[in-house]
Amino acid sequence: MGEFTTLLQIKHGIIQAPMAGGAVTPQLAAAVSQYGGLGSLASGYVQPENMRKQIRQVKELTSRPFQVNVFVPEPIPDVKKEDVAFWEKRLPVLPKAHMMPSEEELWDDFEQKINILQEEDVPIVSFTFACPNEQTIHRLKQKRIFLIGTATTKEEALLLEEKGMDAIVLQGSEAGGHRGTFLPSKGDALQGLISLMSDVKQTCHVPLIAAGGIMDRAGVKAAMELGADAVQIGTRFLASQESAAAEVYKNAILQAEGSDTKVTRLFSGKRARGIVNQWMEEEKPHEDKVLPYPVQHVWTTPMRKTAAAEGNSEQMALWAGQGVGRIQSILTVEDIMNELTQTSIHEGV
Repeated sequence: MGEFTTLLQIKHGIIQAPMAGGAVTPQLAAAVSQYGGLGSLASGYVQPENMRKQIRQVKELTSRPFQVNVFVPEPIPDVKKEDVAFWEKRLPVLPKAHMMPSEEELWDDFEQKINILQEEDVPIVSFTFACPNEQTIHRLKQKRIFLIGTATTKEEALLLEEKGMDAIVLQGSEAGGHRGTFLPSKGDALQGLISLMSDVKQTCHVPLIAAGGIMDRAGVKAAMELGADAVQIGTRFLASQESAAAEVYKNAILQAEGSDTKVTRLFSGKRARGIVNQWMEEEKPHEDKVLPYPVQHVWTTPMRKTAAAEGNSEQMALWAGQGVGRIQSILTVEDIMNELTQTSIHEGV
């Protein structure tokens, strides 16, 4: 771990998961970095120029390293008219127009963000949902940007290493939020973190970042003993004072047990782990009619935003990892970092 933290110029091998969707603020990312970890901004669902503003806000709040995560666009399967008609009847709130994201729009968004990351001299960039193309990797490496990929299987980790990623997040099946799976597999690619770490550690030679259900110091220690160079933590930081997650979301995290989470495609069209609520229960029989990602995400956005504004957790995507039952309180980032590292972090801050 020492070599990796030195490489990233951070004190602790604690990385705050990017978590797209609005909960991660520049204040949250900056605080994690300021207290010795690696704060992260999520560019997913953020307009390019708003991403630029967030980057500049983080730089105003801290001089320490941070990362920005980017979704790599994927092919969008054909959308069936009968499935669109089905969700028109099922969704309590509909988009103002029949919005259908196009691959061309997604790639344009991606390219704009890559340009901004170079212009703003972001030191570390991570990718989710696929491996970026060789041209993108070359452009970022010319700027000496440290690149991190996301894998859920050994095959994905080996490909990311081969393509030039400087480190790899290994996302165990325990992780909250969207699965980063991008290569086909014979099974369901829901490999637990212990099994995944053990498999990949034997074959990959770049630093490995363990992610999935890690909420406390015991989890950090266990991951390090497995050979992780750092850990990535999401749910614990969602339940922080600096997080912009809705209060009803934070309360749901405090009340949930690990057995209350499930992987679903209902909210976005892509598999993601969240706390089971009424929407997931009622629509469970209709997962085969879910629109492809990111179409389903766009179509359920009005419902989720309305539910958050009304304090209705039953129609929100309550992403959370399987370790959620160990979170008992909403803390400041400072207190969370202190808890995770069990050290005094006031020195040098």
